[in-house]
Amino acid sequence: MSGSSAGSGAAPCRFAHYFVICGIDTETGLEPDELAGENFEQSPLKRTFKSKVLAHYPENVEWNPFDQDAVNMLCMPKGLSFRTQADQRDPQFHSFIITKEDGSRTYGFVHTFYEEVTSPQICSAMQTLYQMHNAEHASANPPSSSSSSSSSSSSMDSLASSLDEADSPTASSSSSSSSRGAGGYDSSRDTLYVSKALCLITPMPFMHACRRFLSQLHRAVTASSAPPLPLESYVHNVLYEVPLPPPGRSLKFHGVYEPIVCQRPGPGELPLADFPLGEAFCLLGVENLVQLFTCTLLEMQILLYSQDYQRLMTVAEGITTLLFPFQWQHVYVPILPASLLHFLDAPVPYLMGLQSKEGTDRSKLELPQEANLCFVDIDNHCIELPEDFPQFPNKTEFIQELSEVLLRFGLSPNGGAPPRTNTTTTPARPGSNPSTPGRERKAVALRELEDDGRNGNLAGEELAVLELLQGNATLERLQALAKRTGVTVARVDALRAGVKGQVTEGHGGRTAAEEEELRNAKLNVQLREVFASRFATMFADYEAFVIQSAPDLESWLTNREQMHNFDKASFLSDQPEPYLPFLSHFIETQMFATFIDNKIMSQWEEKEPLLRVFDGRIDKARLYNVRAPSLRSSNYQRCTILKESAQAIEQRLMKIDHTAIHPHLLDMKIGQGKYEQGFFPKLQADVLNAGPTNNKWAHRTATAQRRKDRHRQQTEHLNLDNDLKEKYMQEARSLGKNLRQPKLSDLSPAVIAQTNWKFVEGLLKECRMKTKRMLVEKMGREAVELGHGEANITGLEENTLIASLCDLLERIWSHGLQVKQGKSALWSHLQHYQAREEKLEQQQAGSPVSHVPERRKSESAIGMPSLRVSVIQDMRHIQSMSEIKTEVGRARAWIRLSLEKKLLSQHLKQLLSRQALTKKLYKRYAFLRCEEEKEQFLFHLLSLNAVDYFCFTSVFTTIMIPYRAVIIPIKKLSNAMTTSNPWVCVSGELGDSGVMQIPKNVLEMTFDCQNLGKLTTVQLGHDNAGLLAKWLVDCVMVRNEITGHTYKFPCGRWLGKGVDDGSLERVLIGELVVPSGEEDSGRGCRTPPLQRSPSQTRRISITSLSGRGYKPTSAQIQEAIGEAVNNIIKHFHKPEKERGSLTILLCGESGLVGALEQFFHHGFKSARLFQKTVFVWDFVEKAVAYMESADQMGDLQETAEPLGMTCQSLCRYVNAINSTPRNIGKDGKFQLLVCLGARDRLLPQWLPLLVECPVILRMYEDAALLRDRTTVNALISVLETLHDFPITLETSLVKGIDL
Repeated sequence: MSGSSAGSGAAPCRFAHYFVICGIDTETGLEPDELAGENFEQSPLKRTFKSKVLAHYPENVEWNPFDQDAVNMLCMPKGLSFRTQADQRDPQFHSFIITKEDGSRTYGFVHTFYEEVTSPQICSAMQTLYQMHNAEHASANPPSSSSSSSSSSSSMDSLASSLDEADSPTASSSSSSSSRGAGGYDSSRDTLYVSKALCLITPMPFMHACRRFLSQLHRAVTASSAPPLPLESYVHNVLYEVPLPPPGRSLKFHGVYEPIVCQRPGPGELPLADFPLGEAFCLLGVENLVQLFTCTLLEMQILLYSQDYQRLMTVAEGITTLLFPFQWQHVYVPILPASLLHFLDAPVPYLMGLQSKEGTDRSKLELPQEANLCFVDIDNHCIELPEDFPQFPNKTEFIQELSEVLLRFGLSPNGGAPPRTNTTTTPARPGSNPSTPGRERKAVALRELEDDGRNGNLAGEELAVLELLQGNATLERLQALAKRTGVTVARVDALRAGVKGQVTEGHGGRTAAEEEELRNAKLNVQLREVFASRFATMFADYEAFVIQSAPDLESWLTNREQMHNFDKASFLSDQPEPYLPFLSHFIETQMFATFIDNKIMSQWEEKEPLLRVFDGRIDKARLYNVRAPSLRSSNYQRCTILKESAQAIEQRLMKIDHTAIHPHLLDMKIGQGKYEQGFFPKLQADVLNAGPTNNKWAHRTATAQRRKDRHRQQTEHLNLDNDLKEKYMQEARSLGKNLRQPKLSDLSPAVIAQTNWKFVEGLLKECRMKTKRMLVEKMGREAVELGHGEANITGLEENTLIASLCDLLERIWSHGLQVKQGKSALWSHLQHYQAREEKLEQQQAGSPVSHVPERRKSESAIGMPSLRVSVIQDMRHIQSMSEIKTEVGRARAWIRLSLEKKLLSQHLKQLLSRQALTKKLYKRYAFLRCEEEKEQFLFHLLSLNAVDYFCFTSVFTTIMIPYRAVIIPIKKLSNAMTTSNPWVCVSGELGDSGVMQIPKNVLEMTFDCQNLGKLTTVQLGHDNAGLLAKWLVDCVMVRNEITGHTYKFPCGRWLGKGVDDGSLERVLIGELVVPSGEEDSGRGCRTPPLQRSPSQTRRISITSLSGRGYKPTSAQIQEAIGEAVNNIIKHFHKPEKERGSLTILLCGESGLVGALEQFFHHGFKSARLFQKTVFVWDFVEKAVAYMESADQMGDLQETAEPLGMTCQSLCRYVNAINSTPRNIGKDGKFQLLVCLGARDRLLPQWLPLLVECPVILRMYEDAALLRDRTTVNALISVLETLHDFPITLETSLVKGIDL
């Protein structure tokens, strides 16, 4: 883990670095702690006062300098607390962690107890405070309410806690003394106590060992007789004579009364984690814990909330331990001191713990941002999750496996039950069930212990009992006796073992505490193994996708930012479908990036320890499971090594490898450190500030260290200068993250300002990286240069990137907020803006609207009224969507909509242009008030306009969308008026609108319809009624009124009987219209334009008499067919989500139908005999007629059987098309025949029939392509390549065909 950072001499091998005592400084007296934000409404005993570090030994350790502020803050996060003899004064234990700026960690373990105040100055100061407090209250309140003053005064603004109130399980203590005004203090009759903390600071988290050492030390002070040796001996022993156990070994050292054992995992095992995971699971329940774990993996903001510091630590350390082989890369403060609440403002992922105050409600907790927050209320066993985040793969089976492990250890997987009462349930039901079996009774006591829901720690009596039990030999014997006689002491048992009902004394005479420790260690490792094996399965072949491109470390570090280190697209394409939503998010996180960086750097330097263990496991799995296909499937694989992992620990604890030197007398001045019961003595600094000189293991490690130093100097000459390299490494590693760790001291405004400045820089950098990534993915050009083949972005990955952009915008908007309103800072800003603008609009109702005159025009959108560009209009669209229930959801939808409309940057600029509003909502240091950064940020967002997103249309598929359709006739050649009744049906990728009648002579209509997705076709027709029933239509325009996407459906043909090809309805193919403003700006880098429907010149020229205009050569025709077929094949090679419309590839411009039409038109005699145009369809009909008559006459009998079948199929299809009730015209019929033939793989079989048919001689010239056998054979083989693909046709094409 950490702490392994080597220094000089024996130091790094020491078990503990410092022993610290914190408490009240009698010199300076009582100093109120204003930073903790305590208010003076509270009675003086409940206020917080500043604590001081009274002593720490040794003075300093060079490789881990003593940080006085941080240690003081974390030993007593809420300052000193005072009690009187009437209050509860149980000792408390908690741990903390200090993360240095380089990410290394040291752990602190704190035992807090209450000591009588002997200083008369402090007693009289407290008395004075009370007199003032009571005087104020008497003047402010009528006397009747004075008794309730202390309870009602727990004000919200201070999150600093008063565990004090929480601790007393009964209020009786204060009621007895109500004469003193709710627990007051009077020096004449009350004894005053103040908290004091003993703390060990260690490089590794040996929690159980430190807890036991400190509690024995405290016991020595409170015991009635003096301890065997002066306390200095024990402290000196733990500081200088107890080594860290070597990896894979166990160590025994001696406390004041009994030995203490700790063990450390070996090199191939999971790293050390001593915090009881079982407790974390019991507090939250498996389901919640897995959800919290998922949020942590996705680097959301995580806030733990509990009255008990140790619970905060247990859950925080538990969760970060389970991340193996990954490591949390962001701000990590499991216990956030009250004076550092401004850290909650940090616009970066964090994992923090906040102590809750007794009696305060979660709803009153003002958090700066909640859009991306996972709030964990530990004491109430519940969590609040961010809105949409993907589930962990195989979550159900995973939870099942974890629950089984917990049940094997007798723990409930469902986590906290309701808060318990303090009565014992056991004897209460003798009537109902006289023979309550002992086991059930035990279970009850056990449940009570588990469900200790509300109180931070065990209630007083139990704690006292437990204290008594531990290490009291007489009681041990009594209990053993009681057991033999069959009496169950369930309550005591449950207490002692935590949960294990019966503890037998059989196991080599281990004490109850050791039993529990072993149980905890085994449970811990088994739970962790289940998590580790999930990752080992999911990332079994991650190595294959690591891109090793740099020749050496230096060049890799210098180009770190431009490098692609992991082939994300290929990795995802290799994963089972259900895993994708989670994995695509996860591989974008900082912890994954760092993991891959470590992997790449392991070519040049020693492997990072977690990576080494993980790689070892994957290699082992490969040996057993020679890359079996099972690894690829999404079937759940259970962890197979639970037993071995628990055995390794048990063996170490059974057979102790090392025993440290016993504590011994030091040469001290006689008479000092005199024992005085109940008071922790002033220790002699001179003996504790220096270690022993003749220590054998110190010598041994010193030589090893010298060897190491020599080796390091040699490598330094080979490598870059180490400092420089370290600087590089830090910079390279901190890429994309800002401010790893806040400093827990110096809180001057300057420091806070600087911290915020770092945040601003970090947010800007993140914005630059994210927008660049989105562009590269979308355009694929750079990706291709980076050697990813045609790395097209998948729909899934695009969604991930957009979700992370939404998250970034939320974080930017919540940085430096003055007052928190609602869960989404962005949406609340938009609503303020909306309220102001609407007010202005009402004021200007008389005058024309002037504030956003800007409109989007588009010359291609003839006849379309232009849409107004307005932030508010887009907000109203989102507000009217009943599907979205939350503010965060609305903000995200608004971002998606703006991105799709290419207005995100413009909208946000508009929003921020109201400076008065921004000033009102944000503090001076907020990102949105840093002008230059804000400009750059908007510029980065502007770059996203270069690509087309459909991130709104494709996500909100069920919403109702207003569409506007306009039909544009060609006025010059046609009746602008028509007597027939026109109709239209619009289809898109998600469905169609159904047939809608258009009111006569009104060529524009609006209709609401469920989201159609991207539009593909329009069917347009009329009923041929009346005299003026012919209609020449230029095109149809359809616009999505929310996103502003406009589609053009070119037609350029007549609709009417007896004109053109006699069609009364046509299927038109759509294309997205590019708004004119963008033509130049984004042209160079746009995504390629969509296929169009056939342009009118081609349509008209093919069928017109002179064939004026363009006649393609035979080479061009063949090329066009090849191109069309290629496009269809490419379409099927794309991932399903990105294929786009097949209809366009078949019927659009340069589609298959058009290309074949040209083929059939080559050399076609379409002269008007007696004013009647001949169409290709006429040729097909004649050929079919010939075949049918030949068939009747029996001419085809002698042809091969399959040919006869083909003949029948062609006749059947042509007749079906002819007998359709739809009036689709001759070209429409030919189009349909080609589409059906392509779908049913019949085209290549039909071609020879048409070529053989004698009709061809009449209707085609000699040079026609259709009469050239080699060309036709080439065409047949090209068309046959389509047989491998399942071509499906849109319903708008095949409606009414009965085959």
